[in-house]
Amino acid sequence: MGRVFRNVFLGICVVLWIAPLWLLVVNTIAPADTYAEDSPQWWPDGFGLLGNLARAWTEAGIGAGFANSVLYAVVCSAVAVLIATMAGFAVVVLPVRRPVLWFWFIYSGTLFPLQMFLAPLFGMYAESDLYDTQLGLGLVYVALAIPFAFFVVRNQLTTIPAELTEAAQLDGASWWRIFGSIHLPLMRTAMLAAFAFQFTWVWNDLLFGITLARSPQVTPVMAALASLSGNYGSVPTPVILTGALIVSIPTIAIFLGFQRAFARGIGASL
Repeated sequence: MGRVFRNVFLGICVVLWIAPLWLLVVNTIAPADTYAEDSPQWWPDGFGLLGNLARAWTEAGIGAGFANSVLYAVVCSAVAVLIATMAGFAVVVLPVRRPVLWFWFIYSGTLFPLQMFLAPLFGMYAESDLYDTQLGLGLVYVALAIPFAFFVVRNQLTTIPAELTEAAQLDGASWWRIFGSIHLPLMRTAMLAAFAFQFTWVWNDLLFGITLARSPQVTPVMAALASLSGNYGSVPTPVILTGALIVSIPTIAIFLGFQRAFARGIGASL
């Protein structure tokens, strides 16, 4: 009886998970010109994926936003992880005073809701000409990505024996040499895990993308997708769903490519 109940429960879970995915696939490949907007399709009546893809990429501006998000997600996440690793090395390895206070000072950046930064950032950016620039948006992404990356990297740094540092110091190695030759290679999995986390966050950001930018040359892809989905009257639903499918591909690729390093890095940081 217990086995039957378990199988029925698992079957219900599979159906609940498959149903929206099936609807997404069927309505994404439906031809936009013949699509009935009043009800979703449960079965495909044609193949219009390539046409929907072309319209979402060019007419709706997904292409420019996609390129901007690739720049923000790759560069800003990499810079944030590198800075977080150096900060973690300083807090854990270097002989600084009150390392716990420094840890909480940096990590506290993850404890506050992001909405509280919007008004001060908007006013400051408007006065300093950083508003609606790639540099301004990139600085925000780097700054907000550092605290959590610091948390992941710092936790793994605490597992590295202090004897390694002491032995390197006895051999006359400088702090930069100890960081670059010993700790940086040992931190590779934690850095990759932190990069995967921050890439996903920057890629999926909508809040700062629509607040601190407005031109197509600067706005990230989620802001372009939001403007596309907010225009149901002129853009067919298959084109909107195709745009959503396009913007999901990089995060899926990052997860599949980094899953082994992600699991090992998170496991070592807990």
